[in-house]
Amino acid sequence: MAGIVLTVDVREKTGTGAARATRKLERVPGVLYGGPRGPVAIDVSRKDLLKAIRAGKFISHMITLDHKGEQQPVIPRAIQFHPVTDEPLHVDLYRVEENSVIDVDVPVHFKGQAESPGLKRGGVLNVVEHTIRLRVKASAIPEEIVIDLAGLDVGAVIHLSAVTLPAGASPVVKDRDLTIASIGGRMAEAAEETPAADAAAPAADAKGDKKG
Repeated sequence: MAGIVLTVDVREKTGTGAARATRKLERVPGVLYGGPRGPVAIDVSRKDLLKAIRAGKFISHMITLDHKGEQQPVIPRAIQFHPVTDEPLHVDLYRVEENSVIDVDVPVHFKGQAESPGLKRGGVLNVVEHTIRLRVKASAIPEEIVIDLAGLDVGAVIHLSAVTLPAGASPVVKDRDLTIASIGGRMAEAAEETPAADAAAPAADAKGDKKG
């Protein structure tokens, strides 16, 4: 289970006015969904929530809620931020059990850029999917999916079927082979233009011969 533990209180009042009053107390309102208990209005310390978010392992990772000594594993699913201050305004959480199988979005990161011939020659990495939705156990959510670009040239396309997934994880989308990224750019355009230029040269020479 993840090491993040948040102490929460149950909110007696809901609505816009109640949420505003909660924020004035340096707490962030939220809702806990899922399970037989149904939705429960909660709030959490703004300071503690910010610390958890900045740890980089909050969204789509299992954490623990503590309410008066009763602990509940949850998955944070959505956070609403203020458009100007970037302060958290509201958080949605979902109850899970440690061995539950859930769907989560896992971030995609890339390595081996310096060993990619295409990128070294001026190509550009075009990322289509920044996350991959995986079906995994709640207790074994991967931190990231790392894709190695070493050896890939301009024109290379990386599909989901070529990505090595963590043990026990499977893609939620199975009816099509998602394109995760590709390497394109000026080198690809030059390669497409070269045959046309080569073909035009003999034609020009032929015209010149007739005039002579």
